[in-house]
Amino acid sequence: MTEFDVVVIGGGLAGHCAALEAAERGASVLLVEKCAEVGGSTVLSGGCMAFADTPLQRQLGIHDSPAMLLEDLRAVGGLNVQIDLHEAYADGQRDLFSWLTSHGLQFSEIEQSAGQSVARSHATDPGLMIATLNEKARAYPDVEIRTNATGVKLLRAGDELPVTGVTIEESGSLYDVTAKGGVVLTTGGFTRSEDFMQKFAPKQHRTLRVGGAGNFGDGLRMAWKLGADFKDMGQIKGTFGAHAEFCNNGQELLLIFYRGAIIVNQAAKRFVDESLSYKLIGDAALAQGGDRTWQIFDDRIFREAVGAARLFDPVPALNRKLLHKAASLDMLAEQCGLDASQLRETVSRYNQDAMAGKDHEFGRDGLCHHAGKLVPIDSPPYYAYPSAVALVATYCGLAVDAKANVIDVYEEPIEGLYAAGEVMGGFHGEAYMTGTSLGKAALFGRVAGREAAMRAKRN
Repeated sequence: MTEFDVVVIGGGLAGHCAALEAAERGASVLLVEKCAEVGGSTVLSGGCMAFADTPLQRQLGIHDSPAMLLEDLRAVGGLNVQIDLHEAYADGQRDLFSWLTSHGLQFSEIEQSAGQSVARSHATDPGLMIATLNEKARAYPDVEIRTNATGVKLLRAGDELPVTGVTIEESGSLYDVTAKGGVVLTTGGFTRSEDFMQKFAPKQHRTLRVGGAGNFGDGLRMAWKLGADFKDMGQIKGTFGAHAEFCNNGQELLLIFYRGAIIVNQAAKRFVDESLSYKLIGDAALAQGGDRTWQIFDDRIFREAVGAARLFDPVPALNRKLLHKAASLDMLAEQCGLDASQLRETVSRYNQDAMAGKDHEFGRDGLCHHAGKLVPIDSPPYYAYPSAVALVATYCGLAVDAKANVIDVYEEPIEGLYAAGEVMGGFHGEAYMTGTSLGKAALFGRVAGREAAMRAKRN
């Protein structure tokens, strides 16, 4: 079949949500994925999604609201983010939560993490999420999913005319597919493209390069040829907290600094407010000059984090021998190749500030985003996690509006072309709220699928 109502390019979370939403609205859908398996960067993520005012939060006594979520998004993203995207997310995220749970997805722990004034990171298994949505989409007779198939060129009859389809490469052959309602780009970022990295993020050359195996910027390149505008390209930042030696494609990520750990450089000195977004911490870590820093914490912090969501629980790292553990700070420093006297001094100074409730050195006023009480690091044994900065996702890309239309350099929508997920820009801005990468992928994936399906009916 070479004609569909909606064609989706990319098989991660945004692509599956677009395909399923379009199918639920009666559209015929083709979803193509360039890799042998679907999932993209989604299955490499920590599995957190940012929701506000959910039944799970209320059950746990967590007071949150769309207004608080919107305020946090604006505070973290800075002045140049698109407010219409933030408002669309804040308005639609509760319905998204209900939609996902209605399809059998389950959320367990709720954590407070980067950019959140309250705990709103709802944890789920990202691999299971993709598998569930894939199964739901395949259940529709008019949905076709092709792997090892790559979108290479967008089709339209002429300049300023609507996008009518896409050229696909499969098994060495090219063929055209017509999309009556439109093409939805959910192709992810470009962490695997040295060309794009040199163009847009040369300062990130020392980051560990991870992310989806197919993330070479295909969607960006196709839309760029049609005059699409870009957003946030100058804001690309790596993620702090990846294991410095065994990153495992971004899987070995620990954010226990949001539970009270401090971060030191190879000189055994703190260099950043640990409650900031891990994107900003990543920039500060790269500025230290070396490729390794350390998260330092004690047994009290360790025990209180046991059983937390995947990004915060230190037990898996300990079991895989990724943590350094010692009975004293001096012994820990020796294991890590740090100066023992300097590490003692750093921890002692921080402990004095923590007990006084005020970090005089870097202004840390909470464990995460101004919330949580500082805790001294004084209960042996002590732990150290060797940390690096990993570029798991690029968090920038095509300019879109709140209906997921791709916008060109003249601020006009490119009719028939939509984008969602990591390939879209304008949402994150200067930093990043944990859970909004998957959150925006799912929400705007649904928006794109809905809009394309509605356009197909009109046509």
